[in-house]
Amino acid sequence: MSRAVLSLGSNLGDRYGHLRRAVAGLGDTVLVVSGVYETRPWLPTVAAMSEAAEPEQPPYLNAVALVADAGATACDWLARTRALEQVEGRVRDPARRFGARTLDIDVITVWSEQGEPIMSDEPALTLPHPRAHLRAFVLRPWLDIQPYAQLPGHGWIFDLVRTEPVASDLAGLTARPDLHLG
Repeated sequence: MSRAVLSLGSNLGDRYGHLRRAVAGLGDTVLVVSGVYETRPWLPTVAAMSEAAEPEQPPYLNAVALVADAGATACDWLARTRALEQVEGRVRDPARRFGARTLDIDVITVWSEQGEPIMSDEPALTLPHPRAHLRAFVLRPWLDIQPYAQLPGHGWIFDLVRTEPVASDLAGLTARPDLHLG
């Protein structure tokens, strides 16, 4: 069984509906889904931001799903996530890389059927996700569902949430126990 960790987020329209439909669209590949967190939009440093970035955005709803499927490759997981985004009206615009979106699903990491982490530096799919170790909105929900997980190349999730800038960003996450995805 190939396994993957997917980060789901939405900050436009029916945020909760977009996340629910994405999880439903993953079907029986879903092993477990984290709780939902409301978060501020993640933006790069001002120096790295393009002029087209939108600094004023509504908050996100974020969650993480652990999925598994016999024979699925890392590229298969990416294709599934892109299809789900498209169904929810996501339009990818390279000029608005950090813009608001109806649905954003990132493939964080993938393990082969033998349990080995898949590493990739392909432009279309870098694994593990190159910024996952810096994002509280990925690591905190992931910790909910796999407290003993490791992000390949970066270490234990439990330790990563205690490092900067993640530790400082944790205060910006609000658990939403009123919203259930799994």
